[in-house]
Amino acid sequence: MSAVTSVAAAPNSAALAHFAARLTFETDVSDVAADLESGAPGVVVVDSRSGESWNQGHIAGALHLPTAEIAARARTLIPEDVTVVTYCWGPGCNGATRAALEFAKLGYRVKEMIGGFEYWSREGFPVETSDGVVRNPVDALTAPVSGIACAC
Repeated sequence: MSAVTSVAAAPNSAALAHFAARLTFETDVSDVAADLESGAPGVVVVDSRSGESWNQGHIAGALHLPTAEIAARARTLIPEDVTVVTYCWGPGCNGATRAALEFAKLGYRVKEMIGGFEYWSREGFPVETSDGVVRNPVDALTAPVSGIACAC
């Protein structure tokens, strides 16, 4: 017996609805990097981590807004007609999900960046620190080391 097929795959109509819905809630680090690099309008990237974490390194071009401060400060910092992309540490952390929920409560369109800061850094995208902007070497387990996008 197959471990994969012991529970049948969803019917096509359910699969279409499920995967389309996931893309309305999530984005990935490569798509965020492409938008930041191109200056795509209507997207604001929010780092929901603590000040100490932000100072350790963050996405160049992101706005620092810890989750606990979103309700009080978001409307003064972020226009209501943009799509907010939240991130936190990485896949083992639900901070970006919590931040996305706070933005949704305020009526913002919001997506969570899957992979978080961990995968941003591991894929070699620009990281801003107190010493300036740096790029870590690409981790071959997360992206092509050639620097060419995976085009997935």
